[in-house]
Amino acid sequence: MGKEALSLNANTFSFFTRNPRGSKAKDIDDNDVQQFLALAKQYKFHKLVAHAPYTLNPCSNREEVREFARQTIADDLLRMEKLPHNYYNFHPGNHLGQGIDFAIKAISDCLNEVMWPEQQTTVLLETMAGKGTEVGKTFAELQAIIERINLQDKIGVCLDTCHIWDGGYDIVNNLNNVLADFDKIIGLDKLKAIHLNDSKNDLNTHKDRHEKIGQGKIGLDTIIKIINHPQLKHLPFILETPNDHDGYAQEIALLRANFN
Repeated sequence: MGKEALSLNANTFSFFTRNPRGSKAKDIDDNDVQQFLALAKQYKFHKLVAHAPYTLNPCSNREEVREFARQTIADDLLRMEKLPHNYYNFHPGNHLGQGIDFAIKAISDCLNEVMWPEQQTTVLLETMAGKGTEVGKTFAELQAIIERINLQDKIGVCLDTCHIWDGGYDIVNNLNNVLADFDKIIGLDKLKAIHLNDSKNDLNTHKDRHEKIGQGKIGLDTIIKIINHPQLKHLPFILETPNDHDGYAQEIALLRANFN
C-alpha cells in the first residue's frame, strides 16, 4: 500500500484492518511491516488512518454483536502497535431504537474496556450523516462519547466532509462557523484527520453518498477552502471518493495544485 500511495503522489493513506464487510484479518507479515516502516520514514509519510470494518456496532441491541465489536477493536488495536503512532478510525454505530443515551454509554464502555495506557494508537470516532439510528451525526453526540473516555490523550475525531454536509452542517456557506462549533463543543485539538469527499446529496439529507471531488453538492471551491484552512491544513486528508487508481491520481494532482 505504501508503494501504491507513492505512485499516486500521496503521502498518507487509509486501509481496512480486516475485511470491511466481515471479521477475518490477514496474518501480519513482520517483514512487510518493516519494509513499510522504512519506506514511510524515507518518504516522510503523514499519519495513517486505519479503518475498522463497517460491521462493528458497539451499541447494538444484541449482546453478541456488541461483544464482536469489543473483541474486534481490541484485536485491531493490538495489531496497530506494529504501526505505532497512527490512527484507528471507526463508525460509532447504530442504536437501533435503544436511544442515544444507551448508545453513548455502550460505545464509551466498549472503548474503555479495550484501550490501555501504553497503546501507541489514537482511536478516532467518525462524524456520521445520520442515516436511520446512526450515532455521531452531531458534534454533541461525539463529545458525549469522548468525555466518558478514560484515556483522553488517545481519543479523537475523523471529520468526513460528505457526512457532516449530509448531516446538516453547512460547510459550503459557513465553514468557519462549523469549525467554531466543533471547537466549542469538542475542541479542534481532538480533530485528527479528515475524510475528504464531495457529496451527491443536498445539505441535511442524511443519506451519505460520496461523490468525486468537485462533482458534487459541496463543490471544488469549498474543498479547496478546507484543505487550505489554517485550522485544518496540517491534518491528513483521506480520499474516499468513488474512484479508481487513475481517478485518485487525478484528484490528488488537483488538490496539490490548489494547496497553498
